[in-house]
Amino acid sequence: MYNFRMEENQPIPFRFYLPAMLVLIVVGAVGIALILTMTLPTIGPRWLFFFFIVIFVTGLFLPLTWFINLRFPSKPPVPPQVIVRQAAWFGIFAALLLWLRMGRVLTAPLGVILAAALFLVEFLIRLWERSRWNPQQ
Repeated sequence: MYNFRMEENQPIPFRFYLPAMLVLIVVGAVGIALILTMTLPTIGPRWLFFFFIVIFVTGLFLPLTWFINLRFPSKPPVPPQVIVRQAAWFGIFAALLLWLRMGRVLTAPLGVILAAALFLVEFLIRLWERSRWNPQQ
C-alpha cells in the first residue's frame, strides 16, 4: 500500500487508483448491462440504471481527474479522496444529463448551467478545505 503523507509534495502514482478504477468500471458496466438486458423499465431498475451510470462514469474519469490534479498542482497537495470526489462529479453530471434527456428537457444551455454549478460546488469545497488546512510546524 502506498504511504501518503500530506507534507510531501510528491504526487501519488496512478497505480494507487488503478484497482478502484477497474472495480468501478467493471461493476458499473456489468450493472448497466444487466439492467438493460434483464429488467423492465419500471421505477426501481431505472434508479439502479442511474446508480450504475454514476459508478461507471466515475471509474472512467478517475484517470482524467488524477492527470488534471497532477498537471495543475495545488497547495496543499490534493489527497486521494478529493480526486475520487472530483471523478464522482463527472458521474453525477452524466446521470443528470441522462435523466434530463429521458424526460426530454435537456438543452445545451441547461447542460452548461449544470456543469458550471457542479464546478462551482467543487471550487467552494476546495476553497473550504484550503482554508482549514493547517501545515505541520
